[in-house]
Amino acid sequence: MTAHDTFDVRKSEFNSNLFNEFQNLHYAKDLWPIVYVLSDGAIKEAYVGETTDTYARLENHLRNNEKNKLTTVHLITSPKFNKSATLDVEANLIKYISGDGQFKLLNRNDGLANHNYYQKKEVYWDIFKSIWDRLRKEGIAKNSIDYIDNSDLFKYSPYKSLTTEQKQGLLTIIKNLLRDDFSTTIVEGGAGTGKTILAIFLFKLIHSNNEDVNLQELGSEESEYVKLIAELKSKYPNPKMALVVPMSSFRKTLKKVFKNIKGLNENMVVGPSGVTKDKFDIIIVDESHRLRRRTNLVNYRDFDDASQRLNLDKTTCSELDWVIMQCGKAVLFYDANQSVKPSDVKKEDFDGLKSHKTTVVEVLKSQFRVKGGNDYVQYIDQLLNCTLPKNTKAFNTRAYDFLIFDSLTEMVREIKQREEEDHLARLIAGFSWEWISKGKKDKFDIKIGDVELKWNNTSDDWINSPNAVNEVGCIHTTQGYDLNYAGIIFGNEITYNKSTNEIVIREENYHDINGKRSIKDPSELKDFIVNIYKTIMLRGIKGTYVYACDSDLREYLSQHIPHFENEEKEVVILAQPPIRAFENSVPLFNLKAAAGYFSELQIVDDNVNEFEWVAIPERIKSPKDFFACKVIGDSMNKVIPNGSICLFQKYSGGSRNGKIVLVEHTNLQDPDFGSCYTVKEYHSKKNIGGDQWSHESITLKPLSDRGGYENIEITEDESSNLKVIGIFEMVL
Repeated sequence: MTAHDTFDVRKSEFNSNLFNEFQNLHYAKDLWPIVYVLSDGAIKEAYVGETTDTYARLENHLRNNEKNKLTTVHLITSPKFNKSATLDVEANLIKYISGDGQFKLLNRNDGLANHNYYQKKEVYWDIFKSIWDRLRKEGIAKNSIDYIDNSDLFKYSPYKSLTTEQKQGLLTIIKNLLRDDFSTTIVEGGAGTGKTILAIFLFKLIHSNNEDVNLQELGSEESEYVKLIAELKSKYPNPKMALVVPMSSFRKTLKKVFKNIKGLNENMVVGPSGVTKDKFDIIIVDESHRLRRRTNLVNYRDFDDASQRLNLDKTTCSELDWVIMQCGKAVLFYDANQSVKPSDVKKEDFDGLKSHKTTVVEVLKSQFRVKGGNDYVQYIDQLLNCTLPKNTKAFNTRAYDFLIFDSLTEMVREIKQREEEDHLARLIAGFSWEWISKGKKDKFDIKIGDVELKWNNTSDDWINSPNAVNEVGCIHTTQGYDLNYAGIIFGNEITYNKSTNEIVIREENYHDINGKRSIKDPSELKDFIVNIYKTIMLRGIKGTYVYACDSDLREYLSQHIPHFENEEKEVVILAQPPIRAFENSVPLFNLKAAAGYFSELQIVDDNVNEFEWVAIPERIKSPKDFFACKVIGDSMNKVIPNGSICLFQKYSGGSRNGKIVLVEHTNLQDPDFGSCYTVKEYHSKKNIGGDQWSHESITLKPLSDRGGYENIEITEDESSNLKVIGIFEMVL
């Protein structure tokens, strides 16, 4: 039995007639746990819920002023559902529909499930993925799960389940907001501890309305949590709030996130000067270590004008002072180790604020951005502070891809390969080169051996810009962002002294003018530059690659970071006899040279050695019904990355509508494959004429996040030349 056989999705109009259908749905009659999605395609709003009393729950929604505007309900049922499973499926649907960006959710975010239960990963995640595919077919969802995982809408969604530590931090913040004797909460946490996620979660939580509360598990503090939420809503029924983000690039990214969240809007995300124009009940500051003072600024006039609006002395005040002055309550998310410029508010100013009797400090310690966890964070800190024992490679790289390269050419190639496979792989460098390519197509900024590279062409959301993989970012275009892989270039402004065992800074090679002007103490500049490298080395979720320009530094880093070994990373081909054909492997075809292979798809003992064979998962019970193909091109990259080896089930009839298929068409020349084969999402419908004759119109739909791919329309005359070869099963 596959995951597809273990659930059903029933679509109905959302009105009072729905309850007549329940007579034929035993899950509704027998008080069985179900999950449901209410939606309206016209207004692009949706609501996700779960219940054991379907009748009462949906009847309640029909009386609700927000939800009775929705027109369609999808009831998701399964004999395998229990309360824990439906809570989990509900939470995942909320997260992924929010990250998909097609609908604004009406859900509150204060009751998301986050717990383990029997077969959560082994069974129910596969069921959820199949449910998601069905909802894509129904038009409720558009993008694949892998694509959404990489999107900013998902990463910074207020519907993400919080960790136990984050929940405790949230409770502390709420308590402080309720107390009149505390005005400021400082939440300290290193890179990757989830400060931005908690900030957005808090903002959405406070702005959620009180209608239709359906709180689920939130740990042992649930009863206290519910009580505190009620008190918070009572104290701040319609609060005036702002989320302050000091870095303009990251601010624009979070504006896009807020624009897509029901109840929030992009104007709630502001720069520091935005708070000087009005008073606020609550101000939340993300990356507050990047708030500025009047030192080494690009634009002094804006700073001076904002200070004057508040009647503050421009020479002594800071943006931190603006925030504290303009709100009743301030929540500051802070990391002293991510202060990277002289213009940043001094650590001493935050220390002074911490010592004030009206301030409470909460600390986040758990690292959950990088898969290397807290061990990796600590290792980086020791590495750049030169406190590791000589020739120690203590960090476990099995859980995290941490490598040093002797060749920048190889590192660039690997980053581009990771971009093809996982997306969000970027090069980041220290400020060791001037920006001379700005506005000049024929100029390069970074020249190392035969490698020529350019700095980021845009500072606005560079991470997600079209040509980012071919450019090099800096601290200012990457701070706050998540990547899958980061390729770090240590420039010539940083070296290593063997005799003293310490990092040394060469100021003359540091080209961030505003990053060093006014600094008189060399140790202060060193702290900023080391902080820059610490910060950018904590961007990569799955891995960090390193190249050092300076030979002494490269030798030092090589003592503690495993070397990249140049070996091809291919799918394991079972090429040596005895071949267990159609037992643990299936034939592998290349679509560029596949002509004639699919005519019968018959392989017998006499010719098994004529083919390459690729290993398949043990769960595939009838291997003779499957084959593998290498799929080239980006036309399906939302589901199938370029160059993937994919598993297909031989097509033997039945429904194919809405499924991803491999087809053959004698008149079709797919530019990706250079053959008459193509992989696309199959859509067909019956068209009935006035004399009751009918014909089937067929559309082969690309699923690409890149432009230039259009639907392939198959006319009635051409349909006889179209043959479905296989149904896409998975990427191997």
